[in-house]
Amino acid sequence: MIKYYQMIKNIILIFFTSLFLIFSFPNFNLSFLAFISFIPLFFAIENRSPKKAFLIFYISGFIFYFGTLYWLYHVTIIGLMILCLYLALYFGVFGLICFRFKAYSLKLIAIPLIWSLLEYIQSHVPIMGFGWLSLGYSQYKNLPLIQIADFSGVYGVSFVIMMVNVGVCMSLRGTKRRSNLRKSIFAPLAMTSLVLIASCIYGFYRLNEKHNAASVKISVIQGNIAQELKWDPQAQDMIIEKYTALTKMAALERADLIVWPETSFPGFFEIDEDMTEKVLALAKEIKTSLLIGVNTEKDERYFNSAALISPEGSMIDKYDKIHLVPFGEYVPFSNKFPALHKLVLGELGEFTPGNKFTIFTLHPSPSAQVSFAALVCFEDIFPEISRKFVNSGAKFLVVITNDAWYGRSGAAYQHAACSVFRAIENRVPVVRCANTGYSCFIDSKGKIYDSVEEKNARLFITGYRTATVNTK
Repeated sequence: MIKYYQMIKNIILIFFTSLFLIFSFPNFNLSFLAFISFIPLFFAIENRSPKKAFLIFYISGFIFYFGTLYWLYHVTIIGLMILCLYLALYFGVFGLICFRFKAYSLKLIAIPLIWSLLEYIQSHVPIMGFGWLSLGYSQYKNLPLIQIADFSGVYGVSFVIMMVNVGVCMSLRGTKRRSNLRKSIFAPLAMTSLVLIASCIYGFYRLNEKHNAASVKISVIQGNIAQELKWDPQAQDMIIEKYTALTKMAALERADLIVWPETSFPGFFEIDEDMTEKVLALAKEIKTSLLIGVNTEKDERYFNSAALISPEGSMIDKYDKIHLVPFGEYVPFSNKFPALHKLVLGELGEFTPGNKFTIFTLHPSPSAQVSFAALVCFEDIFPEISRKFVNSGAKFLVVITNDAWYGRSGAAYQHAACSVFRAIENRVPVVRCANTGYSCFIDSKGKIYDSVEEKNARLFITGYRTATVNTK
């Protein structure tokens, strides 16, 4: 009877943690739940064996990842299951460490540090690195708190969130102690509150800073091309005509740069000469620079690229995507195991990663120029890529992506949350241009201040938006 009671109790506590975490992220955006989400699990592993502590956290992690990454079923159900089973291992390891950690006086600092370290490892492990759902991303709308990301990254925000969880849990456990009752209850809450308040004070200070800034006017085009049409030869003319019409309308607002999303060009740039000529002629006709997502080929190698076209109608430079999607754009170890490539991608060719951090130059006026960089697809979830571009001179970042794969889900907003943090970490604006949304403008303080929308809808709509981007 006691074992049955414990099992029901564990199921309830696992359910609450998983539910709280899922509801903390888009589309639900109940971000405050992240601050109490782990408390049920901390209680669930009390007086349990190490094996059960691992299992309790692992199951909760799997439910959380499945509940937030469910949209991957549009691409691969098997891949979704494998990814969730893998990511949940970090939860299991964290639960095991929490169970083993007995230094009570150090818990308030050590446990959040361990969590942040595991998030960092999860994001940077070779091939399987995937930091899409770091705990800090749940707070992407909580601007005062997340300003600390400019020196701590998203991991610092995750640290604060986990510290609140640990502090509240320690205080609740302190009510059971007969000695040092005041110290057991109030000390963890006092220290946690101090860190939380200090973070927000720093945030309000940064949010109210004023800078003299240069500005550039940018238009983003959201073509809303159905995924099944993107590689349909019969749809090529329709796609080009649609982007051409939207671009000409955006050009009336006198933008300095007009951006098309990832792989918006329906073919291989320069190889498909007729379509290439149409795009080059468009730039020349509207006398405006274009940044477009293209597939390119060189020496029988294929690249997912961003190409900058001058107002005179010539390609100035291009950036080849550096961080490819494993098992989507390439198959790891396929050079040693060719059968693996055929199993995963069939007859499709692999993309080749780029090796150059290209810095583009834009000339808003004859006497002014501004440097910027492009991130393709999910490259904005990797902080080090954005940092490398900014350290190389980029004054703003442009993210071109295609999230049409994932249907009407929270994927596009989860992805945008990563862009918010890249803006704060590097103190540069980020412009997002997505095929089906979320296309938006983010300032250097992480505020989303404009977006492509229609009747309050931002996803799966066709349109464009022009906004002023302030650079340092």
